[in-house]
Amino acid sequence: MKKKGIYITLVIVLAVALLGSAIYLFSYFWSSKQNEELNDQLRQDTMTTVATTEATTEAATEATTEATTEPQETYVQGGRDYKAFYEKNPNPDFVGWLRIEGTVLDYPVMQTSTDNANYYLYRDYNGANSSRGSIYAREECDIFTPSDNITMYGHNMKDGSMFAALNAYVNKSAFDNNPLIFFDTFNHKTGEVGYHVYKIFAVFKTTANLGEGFTYQKFENAANQEEFDKFVSTCKSMSFYDTGVTPQYGDKMICLSTCEYTLDNGRLVVAAVRIS
Repeated sequence: MKKKGIYITLVIVLAVALLGSAIYLFSYFWSSKQNEELNDQLRQDTMTTVATTEATTEAATEATTEATTEPQETYVQGGRDYKAFYEKNPNPDFVGWLRIEGTVLDYPVMQTSTDNANYYLYRDYNGANSSRGSIYAREECDIFTPSDNITMYGHNMKDGSMFAALNAYVNKSAFDNNPLIFFDTFNHKTGEVGYHVYKIFAVFKTTANLGEGFTYQKFENAANQEEFDKFVSTCKSMSFYDTGVTPQYGDKMICLSTCEYTLDNGRLVVAAVRIS
């Protein structure tokens, strides 16, 4: 009887553990599915607003009299209309859009104040809990001036979403074929939109363990050219390969940061410099 009781207890424990694992996996994949559906809709909204703007402009043009000869102002570049997008999806934490053509990396960028750090690590655009989280900028960085360097974080998801596309850049062939990153900015307070292109200048890995590795994320603004050059040279010296691109003092940079699994608490970083 004693052995039978132990057996039953063991079966119950295993059943509870299995049920718990099943609930966790269901929650994880359901959350991921909802997040991706939301991001798909947000992407569509940046594009459909363009179509709406063009249709409205065309209709208005047909309805105008000869007295109206000045061309209407447009904020649409690169197929994205962030003003109309924001009107449809208002969130004061939305600061821009990040994408690499030919990859799934095509997401809104969020930023909060320093007293609410890492808010979007496990939250989607609308603030709902999400295993994928959102792409978000380090809270201390100035997006709109901008800082000399802006660090952005995203999860390295196994399904290839979010910042998983950065893994390809460990190999130089990815850089050779696709070296450009597009980071558009939107200031909801002023309505100002910035369309910017960056070129990758270094790809490296490091550890985020306290007191170890390269603290690239803490570099925001250089006190002088020496400090700027030191940051750039460190990035390039750690890079998997030479890109032939070297930022100059006064240039603006971004660092895209995600988890890296060959190092303890590792980070993979793709650093790029603004070229337009």
